[in-house]
Amino acid sequence: MSYPRLVVFDLDGTLVDTAPDLVDALNFVLAQDGLPPVPAQSARKMIGAGARALIERGLERDGRIVDADKLARMTEDFIAYYAENIAVGSKPFDGLVGALDILESRGCRFAVCTNKLEWLSKRLLDRLGLSSRFAAICGADTFGISKPDPAILRQTVARAGGDLAATVMVGDAGPDIGVARRAGVPVIGVDYGYTDVPVRDLSPDIVISHLNDLPAAVELIGNKRTVR
Repeated sequence: MSYPRLVVFDLDGTLVDTAPDLVDALNFVLAQDGLPPVPAQSARKMIGAGARALIERGLERDGRIVDADKLARMTEDFIAYYAENIAVGSKPFDGLVGALDILESRGCRFAVCTNKLEWLSKRLLDRLGLSSRFAAICGADTFGISKPDPAILRQTVARAGGDLAATVMVGDAGPDIGVARRAGVPVIGVDYGYTDVPVRDLSPDIVISHLNDLPAAVELIGNKRTVR
């Protein structure tokens, strides 16, 4: 079996349930502008493309458009507030640590490829005691590119000391499926994350509903590669 040696994860909605703190930060900046809060369930579907996009989506919900300078100030306020409150309600999805332990025992290494800023990603994972599990933690600012541009995944794999031919991506939304497809990497979709398009409709190689199922899914990817 050609077992994948590097498992690359999206962060928000895949590794960690960050919605409580992201929604809190969004509603903080909206309140500063006199706008009503976005309900948590609605806001979850807006997450995944970075802070600026989340704010834009929150504004659009109330039919608001702001100029570039105003949006930049709101984004700065969002990041400052979020950085101070990054792990108040956020927590790893159930089964994560056990899945990492099993995969590590089988020779796998791990990396994070996210559209979140790198320093925020590292701060979050530090607060949750997870940073040491990952050979590389790369964000939209690490290389100046974002998912689904395949260059961010290729460079994340390189930074982690991996090989694209022995890599699998795990994510919850379109940018994750797209970056994997464009980089020629198999992808496992999780259906519990943040997306307005069901992950099954994005046609990942495998869909799982719980991280307890991740080791078996990674093994299945390896078996498929062996058959080819």
